[in-house]
Amino acid sequence: MSEPISNAPAQSRATSHRRGGWWFLLGVILLYLLIALFDAGYATASLRHFLKMGYALLPALILVFLFLWLMNLGQGMNQRLARAADRDSGLRGWVIAVGGGILSHGPVYAWYPLLRELRKQGMRPALIAAFLYARSIKLPWLPVMAQYFGLGYMLILTFYMALFSVVNGWLVGRIMGSDHD
Repeated sequence: MSEPISNAPAQSRATSHRRGGWWFLLGVILLYLLIALFDAGYATASLRHFLKMGYALLPALILVFLFLWLMNLGQGMNQRLARAADRDSGLRGWVIAVGGGILSHGPVYAWYPLLRELRKQGMRPALIAAFLYARSIKLPWLPVMAQYFGLGYMLILTFYMALFSVVNGWLVGRIMGSDHD
């Protein structure tokens, strides 16, 4: 007779994973204290630099959390994408594919089942490729990029990434020989 399957190891891994961040923080604090024992001036300067950097990044991090919150409000994006990007979608399909790619978040492999279903429903390979390429634009991190590299650089790079998602999709469509590209 078989014994019931227990998920205790999975639960303990999940619990230890949640505590991992706290252990890391404790380790960093202990490291700072150890360094302070040997060179208090170096530890103080390092802490000041960390706080200065954190203060400079605070507005960008607030925007990151705002974007993440707004994206979590749009959970129905998958269904809208499936209905609107069929074979005869034209320019609308390109806009939806690129926009959906930009707005999508989470690991890319989580999107593969949806993209497979869209492909079965008639979505062109070109639009799937454009969607996947456009995922490289991460809206929550745009403020951080602007903070580090400047607003102009961030806007130009984002524009080119969106443009080349269309070029990449078009090329994949030509290579795959899909019609209506």
